[in-house]
Amino acid sequence: MDAVRNPFAPGAGSRPPELAGRDTILQDAETAIQRALLGKPSRSQMLLGLRGVGKTVLLNKIEEMAQAAGHVTSAIEAPEGKALSELLAPKISQALRKLSTSENAKAKAHQALRALRSFASAFKLSYGDASISVDAEVGVADSGDMEADLPELFVRIGEAAKAAGKAWTLLIDEVQYLRSADLAALIVALHKVNQKDLPVLFFGAGLPQVAALSGDAKSYAERLFHYPAVGALEEADAKTAIRQPIEGEGESIDGQALDEILARTKGYPYFLQEWGYQCWNMAAGPGIGLDDASNAAAEATRRLDDGFFKVRFDRLTPKEREYVLAMAKLGAGPYRSSDVAAALNETHQSLGPRRAQIISKGMIYSPSHGDIAFTVPMFNEYLMRNFVKKSGNT
Repeated sequence: MDAVRNPFAPGAGSRPPELAGRDTILQDAETAIQRALLGKPSRSQMLLGLRGVGKTVLLNKIEEMAQAAGHVTSAIEAPEGKALSELLAPKISQALRKLSTSENAKAKAHQALRALRSFASAFKLSYGDASISVDAEVGVADSGDMEADLPELFVRIGEAAKAAGKAWTLLIDEVQYLRSADLAALIVALHKVNQKDLPVLFFGAGLPQVAALSGDAKSYAERLFHYPAVGALEEADAKTAIRQPIEGEGESIDGQALDEILARTKGYPYFLQEWGYQCWNMAAGPGIGLDDASNAAAEATRRLDDGFFKVRFDRLTPKEREYVLAMAKLGAGPYRSSDVAAALNETHQSLGPRRAQIISKGMIYSPSHGDIAFTVPMFNEYLMRNFVKKSGNT
């Protein structure tokens, strides 16, 4: 069929043509967004899930919803090893300049910019001195202690938003890469604005270990956030995610083809998009049948292996690769850390640093004490077909 009209566009953070199966998450977000404008508190959300389940897509959609409701938004992605202060300063400056356009909020926005100048100077951010043309507010957000300064800065922003009759929504993707001290400071800051009933909302997204990381940072984090699980789609939703975009282009797909796609993808959204994309391009038409879905498997798998999977495997050192290959040989997982150690003829304790490093890279996580699992769906299958079976190892 015509590749130009292909409704599927698999890619990192690319919105699928049909956002199926996420209604509850989006409805809860909409409620929190509207309540913030009324000065009513709501718990922020931390979206948790494996790679490729659509967390970034949801975060982008929530930002659009917040903007449509009149919120000023700031969205960032947390890269490994970068300080939260450096990420936040330019975004907060932009938000405050937007809030300052309201006559009622000019004074509060100016006060918040002064606090931001103090914050930027305290953390030696060159951005601050170069771009914030106000005097620092002495004694506010200027101690150089992130856990003390960030709450004071957030309060100033919340006060400016309240004066403007708006709300400020902060969105952070890849939360698991935040430094532990920065995550703790963020939690304290959100707790402080909640206590003051200020119109500030937070939506984060990250790998499953974020819930534990948040709890370790501050014990009250579990009461501060909702932790919606973002996983594989249920059968009906997965079929909708494939069928509706195809029918939207005036084409059709039969039930057997849908069953084949679900069997291959296990309902994971990124894989559904890849299979839908390949099925469309391979089908001669009219419509997509079982043969098209079956024939698409080789190309869809190749593209996933060369992109989605490979970019993650390539980040690992040789010793880390040895560890994840040992995991894959044990089956689908989750895996006992002690079983992986036995497979490598090492002790559980000696492998601790290596395991911790792979976790820090976002490749594995601990779903329960003593267990580990891949953060990438079907990663064990990728490792088996590309590195174990090809080499003749068992």
